Amino acid sequence: MNRRTLLGALAGTAVAVPALSSCAGGITSLDNEGTSAAGGGSSKGGITIGTANFTENQVLGHLYAAVLRAAGVKVTVRPNLGTREILVPALRGGDLDLLPEYQGALLHYLAPKATATEEGAMQNALAVALPAGLQVLPYGMAEDSDAFAVTRETARKYGLTSLADLAKHNGKLIIGAAPEVKTREVGVVGLKDVYSVEFKEFKSLDSSGPLVKGALRKGDVDVANLFTTDTDIQADDWVVLTDPKNLIPGQHIVPLIADRKADSTVRKALARLGNTLTTAQLTELNRQVDKDKKDPEDVADAYAKQHGLAG
Repeated sequence: MNRRTLLGALAGTAVAVPALSSCAGGITSLDNEGTSAAGGGSSKGGITIGTANFTENQVLGHLYAAVLRAAGVKVTVRPNLGTREILVPALRGGDLDLLPEYQGALLHYLAPKATATEEGAMQNALAVALPAGLQVLPYGMAEDSDAFAVTRETARKYGLTSLADLAKHNGKLIIGAAPEVKTREVGVVGLKDVYSVEFKEFKSLDSSGPLVKGALRKGDVDVANLFTTDTDIQADDWVVLTDPKNLIPGQHIVPLIADRKADSTVRKALARLGNTLTTAQLTELNRQVDKDKKDPEDVADAYAKQHGLAG
């Protein structure tokens, strides 16, 4: 099934969620002529938001829908579509208009050898790396980085406190992660290049989800790729290995949007959200979905109402 057939087969969910609040950080346009910043696009025909296949990104997609709907924009959400390797081409091709993204991960996807790690520098690097027709809007306060975690028992057994310590046990440890982590710079490739780490085995599981966390609990994997906003890290007393060589870049939440939809209404609405949502709040929203088994859209709606951002 090709990309267009795949997305066309997925039923879009019309979203009527709430509003949110004011501006965050970073550049506002990738257009050197300033056309996009001046509102060259138009959201009058509506916006389709796509999300990746993990809890937090779905929550963010519904929060984006919330602020846009409150601003008078017709919104459709297509959640759980897959990885960045599917979503970004769909955005370029016109199947999607807007994605919740993460600065560092997006930059490494576009420019694997990029060295920027500070938020402003990454935002500017994204401006150079993004293909024509796409832009990133100001990044928000909330962030969620990749983490490589082990159980407390494994940390004691192998003397693990940092990613550098993994190389002392090359060929012995099993890593579990989403399939794409095997070929990503912030993943197996970077761990080998930067820290000279070689694993005994790579197990393809999911993105900080029940499969990889279950495997870590049972001892089926020794190292798990998780997200720092995952509440199970603290609940299970897992050890997040430090990153002394800064392999993992900062990951502030950033909207990635097609120029054709990036008008002032959209910019203002998403900037308000970016300046409202904190990392702690985002972590709590994830917990409500993963632990309390609430629907991501309901969680987004409740968040907005609780903060006086929905009418």
